[in-house]
Amino acid sequence: MTTLLETISGPADLKRIPRDQLPQLAAEIRDFLLESLTKTGGHLGSNLGVVELTLALHYVYESPIDRLVWDVSHQAYTHKLLTGRQALFSTLRQLDGLSGFAKRHESVHDAFDAGHGGTSISAAMGMARARALQQTPGRVIAIIGDGALTSGMALEALNDAGHSLTNLLVVLNDNAMAISPNVGAMARYLSRARSEPGYRRAKEQFEALMQRLPGGETVVDLVERLKSGVKQVFIPGMLFEDLGFTYLGPVDGHDLPSLISALQQAKRLAGPVLLHVLTVKGKGYTPAETHSSRLHGVPAFDLESGEPLTEPAGDTFTEAFGRSMCRLAAEDPRVTAITAAMCDGTGLTEFMGQYPARFFDVGMAEEHAVTLAAGMAVEGLRPVAVVYSTFLQRAFDQVVHDVCLQGLPVVLALDRAGIVGEDGPTHHGVFDLSFLSLIPGLTVAAPATMNELDAMLTAALAQDGPYAIRYPKGRAALTEAGDLAGIAAGKAAVLREGADAALVAIGAMVKPALDAAALLAEACIEVTVVNARFAKPLDIATLRAVAARTPLLVTVEENTLAGGFGSAVEAALRTAGLTVPLITLGLPDAFVGQGPRATLLARLGLDARGIAETVRAQCPSHDEESAHPASITDTGAVVY
Repeated sequence: MTTLLETISGPADLKRIPRDQLPQLAAEIRDFLLESLTKTGGHLGSNLGVVELTLALHYVYESPIDRLVWDVSHQAYTHKLLTGRQALFSTLRQLDGLSGFAKRHESVHDAFDAGHGGTSISAAMGMARARALQQTPGRVIAIIGDGALTSGMALEALNDAGHSLTNLLVVLNDNAMAISPNVGAMARYLSRARSEPGYRRAKEQFEALMQRLPGGETVVDLVERLKSGVKQVFIPGMLFEDLGFTYLGPVDGHDLPSLISALQQAKRLAGPVLLHVLTVKGKGYTPAETHSSRLHGVPAFDLESGEPLTEPAGDTFTEAFGRSMCRLAAEDPRVTAITAAMCDGTGLTEFMGQYPARFFDVGMAEEHAVTLAAGMAVEGLRPVAVVYSTFLQRAFDQVVHDVCLQGLPVVLALDRAGIVGEDGPTHHGVFDLSFLSLIPGLTVAAPATMNELDAMLTAALAQDGPYAIRYPKGRAALTEAGDLAGIAAGKAAVLREGADAALVAIGAMVKPALDAAALLAEACIEVTVVNARFAKPLDIATLRAVAARTPLLVTVEENTLAGGFGSAVEAALRTAGLTVPLITLGLPDAFVGQGPRATLLARLGLDARGIAETVRAQCPSHDEESAHPASITDTGAVVY
């Protein structure tokens, strides 16, 4: 028997379905998502929570004539199903497959690429203003969660949109969650607004009654003028009203008739409108409703229990970091931890439990997190600002202006550095070595093992200056990578000696460099392997010594080659007057797609085999069957 979902190949098909059958379609979509994500993994709770909202949006509006701009867009799976991509869901977040986020190249219905929070209202305002200038038909709708609404960019956009006369609808998807439960004044404000769902209805009924009575218009006008002194205390939505928006809601985000009615009302209104929709994250799937943080984003999982199908053994860098923070906080009462709505994801849950007064979750506000840390450092604390590498990009100015320019002892802990896998280019942390290394006075470290991470964090908190530590997602492949005694002084470690070439690797690339050395030894090519540990300052003495005794240097980094670790090594060698041939291995000048981390690294030539092939291509006398040097170009290597 054909399901309703199977009859939909685009939004026009949805509009042919009778309204009373839409709840059935919503149930089919939830079943489809659950069945599909058990195999591929993906963002589970957020998508289950917006099924009805997405149906209502496409039922009322005419995509792509009307533009739907999804904030973050990890919650756009139902949107993808309704816009002709159902058959591709088996490839979701897989190599060269369907993206887990909105992508303009995928569909005309994806109005704007996303992956980070807080961008939707700004982008939607740009589209709406462009349409007004060009007299293009259609409305623009930004769909943003209450977690993303705390970001500075979203508030800047609200401020701009509110005083304009631009036709714009902002749909606030309020589930009291980002990845973790929301915090802060905005969360409290929205909580109060949720508790007064009948205000607008009562207001409209009062005004309608007064208009039918003699002198009623005067009464309404008097009430409007008198309420200004107390409206902030009693009236939900007045923050948005005072910003210049027409506020509608709150509306039950799982009640399709109410949603459709509210969206139709919003469609008739001119100027900026905010529709406040209340949803339940993980709606319809008990494990996701109960454990919304843990089941926000999932690998392949068991449908009955919600547990991952496979759980790799061993601790992650994130877990090791959390343990180190607790140890260091016990030793030094000045140590504080700051995160931007990522307590669980950054390993700070135990720290929060043990030291609640020294833990600060600022919401989705990385810029504020960094400058908050700077303020704490001014007053003598030792703050650690913990964010994903990709999200620190948002706070670059704060790192430069508020931390490094003043030389403040702020520690930046960058989780998820390097290739992160299935989330793709918006989440790969592959630029931090480049953009951090150019800042004067900032130490930039990258551990290869969890012991190194602990030692670097210890050294960072003892240093009277800014310090950044970047470490990868997942588990360490190495347990030891050289004596830890020199880490405080910024020393590299020589892990293996060889006369034919030298591999100078940093961070997670140390293990594949060692494995490449083992492969090369089988071809009678002996290479030195150096664990650089620091992108800044470089261990110039070790680099000079290695360069003096080997005919070839190869740097290996999980970072863009443009301005990265290899570039710094090349500049240092040139300054020292050394002319040893240098090959830099890293990411090319292009955005890297989604897929399993190991697969992407192999494709980029950054696995052991790829590194070994690059060296063998430069040492043909040791192996008559060596690969042609063209493979170097394929991997993004640069030869100096």
